[in-house]
Amino acid sequence: MKIVSPSILSADFLNFQKEIESFKNEKNLWFHLDVMDGHYVPNLTFGKTILKDLHKITNHKLDAHFMVTNPEDYIEQFKDIGIYNFSFHWETCDDHLAMIKRIKEHYPSVGLVLHPSTDCKDIPLEVIKEVNLILVMSVNPGFGGQSFMTNSLDKIKYFDEIRKKENLNFVIQVDGGINEQTAKDVINAGVDNLVAGSFIFKSDNYSDAIKKLR
Repeated sequence: MKIVSPSILSADFLNFQKEIESFKNEKNLWFHLDVMDGHYVPNLTFGKTILKDLHKITNHKLDAHFMVTNPEDYIEQFKDIGIYNFSFHWETCDDHLAMIKRIKEHYPSVGLVLHPSTDCKDIPLEVIKEVNLILVMSVNPGFGGQSFMTNSLDKIKYFDEIRKKENLNFVIQVDGGINEQTAKDVINAGVDNLVAGSFIFKSDNYSDAIKKLR
């Protein structure tokens, strides 16, 4: 069963706890947390203060996507709030192996994110082998509700081929413009984990929306 990761950026923050608890009976679900700094992307979202008690109201894994210029500054800051996966952008770092090593000291899983403009072939195999997750962005990061970029399918297929060839088990995640139709396309390309915001939180029934994605 594919993992679905509702992006809480699209949730109703005036009823945040109720929103989170409405997913308590779902299986294979992560909560996707978009942390933005207003610099790497123009928007600001939430920080540690907003997210620090989230793990107390859910047993689902917390998946943090750091759309920030200096991800190394967030490793220590967020380490004690129950985050499972810490994902950082390829484009924000020079020594990727050192960054991955630092993240692994505090988090069970480390993810590498590719901006739509980044060529997947720029990622060395030695880096791919060290991560637990690769997130292919299928929209420009920083804004919700964008249309799916079809060229992301080639990137997903590329990483799926590497995974099979090298006998690796990293998760392939996709984020951006995911709905009932694009979910079929990315799953067929090799995706294991689908991030969806608007499609889920703007639906009348969250469970039905998740089933449609799968």
